[in-house]
Amino acid sequence: MATQRFKTTINCANCLRAITPTLNAEPAITAWQVDTTNPDKLLTVTTDLPAAQVVALVEEAGFEAQPLA
Repeated sequence: MATQRFKTTINCANCLRAITPTLNAEPAITAWQVDTTNPDKLLTVTTDLPAAQVVALVEEAGFEAQPLA
């Protein structure tokens, strides 16, 4: 499993409630968290999925994500 980080538009408790079902439903994601106190609203995901698939899941939930190097 790899840990990936993304800059997102997930910025509050309501956003977290909105994205939780999508990320929790993906069996390839073993852990995730969002640091809403960081200016980049960092999403950290532990998964074997390619970054593009994680971005697609976030977009499916109505948010934006950009992979960080």
